[in-house]
Amino acid sequence: MASVIGCCSLKSTHRGVMPKWRSPRAAVIPNFHLPMRSNEVKNRTNVDDIKSLRLITAIKTPYLPDGRFDLEAYDALVNMQIEDGAEGVIVGGTTGEGQLMSWDEHIMLIGHTVNCFGGSIKVIGNTGSNSTREAIHATEQGFAVGMHAALHINPYYGKTSLEGLVSHFNSVLPMGPTIIYNVPSRTGQDIPPRVIHTVAQSSNLAGIKECIGHDRVEQYTSNDIVVWSGNDDQCHDSRWDYRATGVISVTSNLVPRLMRELMFGGKNPALNAKLMPLMEWLFVEPNPIGLNTALAQLGVVRPVFRLPYVPLPLAKRVEFVNIVKELGRENFIGEKDVQVLDDDDFILVGRY
Repeated sequence: MASVIGCCSLKSTHRGVMPKWRSPRAAVIPNFHLPMRSNEVKNRTNVDDIKSLRLITAIKTPYLPDGRFDLEAYDALVNMQIEDGAEGVIVGGTTGEGQLMSWDEHIMLIGHTVNCFGGSIKVIGNTGSNSTREAIHATEQGFAVGMHAALHINPYYGKTSLEGLVSHFNSVLPMGPTIIYNVPSRTGQDIPPRVIHTVAQSSNLAGIKECIGHDRVEQYTSNDIVVWSGNDDQCHDSRWDYRATGVISVTSNLVPRLMRELMFGGKNPALNAKLMPLMEWLFVEPNPIGLNTALAQLGVVRPVFRLPYVPLPLAKRVEFVNIVKELGRENFIGEKDVQVLDDDDFILVGRY
């Protein structure tokens, strides 16, 4: 006589009771994938709300001495951006060192930013990858924790064809508002306009962060595609002479009020020239080395670097203090006096 206990059908035999395991049907769904649908996305944002942003800060990620995120310092940084007029932040971009984060850290920081500041500033999560599978998964998670838009770079190192670029971007665009980021100096591959014009058929394409220069900016704006300058030293002219919507800025981490004036206040070559020494100093070594050094010397973050980034040399650190004095300390974030840090003041973290 058979009896049933849980999922096992038991039969009596002369050798005793032998269980015959039967798989619960509800648990067996082989090769089943349930992708996130755009209408299920939490904190859904209209793409036009992203297209209208003029000043977006690629926000710095500060660290504790053991290499973990310093969320107290991070929150203070974002608050200062909000108070001084930035309209959006890129979380975990190149400047925020997303490339040095695990995906768990990355998504946590996006969710934290949304939960703390999502009502006051647009949160754009860098969920791009050179792996389409990773980009899809990270973008699903980013929208699930409430980010307003995604930033996507083209696949780097293991580069693909132009048709592959189209397929890559079309795999993530359906999920929500998206900014595509073209920076060949980092990826080793330009995203040509014909790729952008093809993927622009998606209503979720908010626009392009473009680092090629003014001619490329004008190619897009003349075809009504939104462009943010990815080059701080060109953003004034891109905005006022070539009709860029605004800038995704590194410099605004330090002087958000002045960068807002540059993007909102009309053509101002005098202010642009005044800011140029700071912009040039910031990029004397690959970003975010200069920014990390500057924020540490302003006393708004701890002088902690996740390797492979290391601080600028002493001569450049002295130069920054002189730039701050020339522009006026009151124009920079934070309240402490700027100082020249010694080599021994910095902490370099290789494992965290």
